[in-house]
Amino acid sequence: MSIKQNLEKIKTNINTACEKCGRNPEDVTILAVTKTRSADEINEVIDLGIVNIGENRVQELIAKYDSVSEEARWHLIGHLQKNKVKYIADKVCMIHSVDSPELAEEIDRRCKKINKTMDILIEVNISGEETKSGISPDKIRDFINLVSSFDNIKIRGLMTMAPKYAPDEELHRIFSGLATLAKNISDYENVSMDYLSMGMSGDYEAAICEGSNIVRIGTALFQ
Repeated sequence: MSIKQNLEKIKTNINTACEKCGRNPEDVTILAVTKTRSADEINEVIDLGIVNIGENRVQELIAKYDSVSEEARWHLIGHLQKNKVKYIADKVCMIHSVDSPELAEEIDRRCKKINKTMDILIEVNISGEETKSGISPDKIRDFINLVSSFDNIKIRGLMTMAPKYAPDEELHRIFSGLATLAKNISDYENVSMDYLSMGMSGDYEAAICEGSNIVRIGTALFQ
């Protein structure tokens, strides 16, 4: 199937999921995950109206950046090393994978130099998997207390990843856990819980039913 046909199917699935749980499909943003995809493929997606583009690796983002339409709104969604922040601070509109005070501090420092405020999401390890990145839910308030005073970053919400091949019941438990966490930490200054980035190609419908408003879709879009 073509990218256009895949996108139509994804939108239909989003509409169905939203209908089931009483949500407006327009409140759900499709973030095209473009790991290993070419600039031409990314531009095709943008031409189809999907302007939010998510890259996992800093090197890939930089390599494609100049060949992709200026309409693109770049998101860094993969693990980010502190020493790579300087390469993407001026290029991305949001970093989804902030998982340590040290990384947040470096983002703040780099953005201060270019007079920019970076929107960030806190990556949370809801599932408790040892192989997953992210802050433990019981440590998130400590994290916010440390970084919410930074001038050049703004916490805009939370991100998580569910285990591959998790049963539907577990998916809903993980995603509802993140949504509940967001509701419980909305009482800080300079912190908002506008965004829940959860759900990928295999589980975005369950994520939407639990409140996700950014779904990160790569395989289902480009396969």
